[in-house]
Amino acid sequence: MFDETDKKISDESVKSSHELNADLPAARDIDNDPVYSYKEQRAIIHRVDRRLVVTCGLIYCFSLIDRGNLGSASIAGMTDDLNLGIEFRYSIIVLVFFPTYVLFQPPATVASRKLGPRLFLAAICLLWGATEIGFGFVQKWTDMLGLRVLLGILEAGLYPSVVYLLATWYSRYDVGKRYCAFYVIGCLSLAFGGILAYGLMQMDGIQGKEGWRWIFIMEGVFTCGASFFAYFFLVDFPDKADQSWRFLNTDERDFIVRRINKDRDDAIPEPFTIKRFLKPALDIKLWILALISFFIITVTTSISVFLPIILNVGFGFSVAASQCLIAPPYALAAILMIASAYLGDRFQVRGPILIFNSLIALIGLPIMGFAESSAARYFGVFLVTAGTNANIPTALAYQANNVRGQWKRALCSALFVGFGGMGGISGGTIFRAQDKPRYIPGISAAIA
Repeated sequence: MFDETDKKISDESVKSSHELNADLPAARDIDNDPVYSYKEQRAIIHRVDRRLVVTCGLIYCFSLIDRGNLGSASIAGMTDDLNLGIEFRYSIIVLVFFPTYVLFQPPATVASRKLGPRLFLAAICLLWGATEIGFGFVQKWTDMLGLRVLLGILEAGLYPSVVYLLATWYSRYDVGKRYCAFYVIGCLSLAFGGILAYGLMQMDGIQGKEGWRWIFIMEGVFTCGASFFAYFFLVDFPDKADQSWRFLNTDERDFIVRRINKDRDDAIPEPFTIKRFLKPALDIKLWILALISFFIITVTTSISVFLPIILNVGFGFSVAASQCLIAPPYALAAILMIASAYLGDRFQVRGPILIFNSLIALIGLPIMGFAESSAARYFGVFLVTAGTNANIPTALAYQANNVRGQWKRALCSALFVGFGGMGGISGGTIFRAQDKPRYIPGISAAIA
């Protein structure tokens, strides 16, 4: 299919690889290309960054807004209007999202490869945006349960597909910074989602609807708009990159394929079969990587979903302050993410960075739960949020670096994100209403 990739390049038409790459800052075999100089290679890769990483990050940003706005809506009046304070109703609404989110991830990853990420991801983005709008019109808490189940089905395809897509485009020690950039863009939603929700709350009374309803309606409209952006700007897998709108030409596509094959020899996928897709499940390494994801996402989900409530009920901040105080801890998380990604790619290490970030979170959890003053406990929130969230792109790079083969990579991405979804189930239950204001059982579970 790609005869051009392996064709011989005549001495008359192309300079020698040594001459082309005389500007290499450090000798890496992967950076020696028979067609493009090192500077030209980096220019092509940065074009991929701007088009692929930024677009995927923006879609993920809206995904996190749509699945994580329950906390903001809750303190904006949803809990009282839908009687969610009775027993475990709020936790159940958080929880029901995840079973379908986990179950539909493996087939969704295959669908993304078969249909192409541009069409597949844009379509599910449009559909879950429409579902999010529906949240603004529910009259009973049981209506919201059904919509959360549907939202889990539709969002199931995004994260594993994007993780898989990014891994197919970059070499093993280029991918860490790209996962970081993708997740930092997504975390903008976690940082500023509360501020956005507070602004949308001010629409209270328009068309006779409460402010918390407008949070869902308007954020759903924004997501539907993002789906049209995604349809035009998302790009396909490297072997079909030249078919994407105003992107790479055939020679540039061939360079990407050469580079990936030189790094791990899996740029071109083998034909799909169920056996080829499921056989890598016998590799214990995939399950260990999936468990890492489970433990990280348990804590990050519990923090993102319950933080507005913890700040309001547990720390005693006002509704407005609780919405706005979500942002600063995620700013620190972004700094730590960037540092972790740079050091990981620079020194080609992942495990020690995962351990270091986990220790930061472990220091923060007891402070968050047991300190006397609200200021000290809020400082603990900074450490927990930074340490756990910084580990997500690091763990993504860790699994990408330890897997070869397109379908094995697809299964690994699905398992990694699927176990993360199960971590979401766990994280959605550990902070219970009856444990306020200290939420000691939740803090203890996160430490464990």
